[in-house]
Amino acid sequence: MQNENNTNTGMQQMDGKSIAIISYLTIIGWIIAYVMYGNNKSQLAIYHLRQSLFIMLIGFTFYIVQTMLLFIPYLGWLVSLLLIPVGLVLFVLWIMGLISAINGEEKPIPIVGEKVQQLLSSIK
Repeated sequence: MQNENNTNTGMQQMDGKSIAIISYLTIIGWIIAYVMYGNNKSQLAIYHLRQSLFIMLIGFTFYIVQTMLLFIPYLGWLVSLLLIPVGLVLFVLWIMGLISAINGEEKPIPIVGEKVQQLLSSIK
């Protein structure tokens, strides 16, 4: 009987790897993962929660700036076209973070990964 209770409790709480993966799946997934993290504190989960939040915030900011530039005729359109590679880089960083979460690794995203952990260290 006790073994059955332990199994049910284990199924209710998600492990850190699952939380890390869910954190990369849209902002709603990030919120769900953060709530789950409250029940199951894991170093892997918080590591990926920070990284995915950073990527989403930069992506959202990039989207807003690019949308605003579209309203400027010619120059805005040109700059917006030149910013497309930045969006592709963000997509690649997102994929790299997701793959790292799937593998259960605390591998920082290139260029800014370590800085992100320091910058968002208030998320605990």
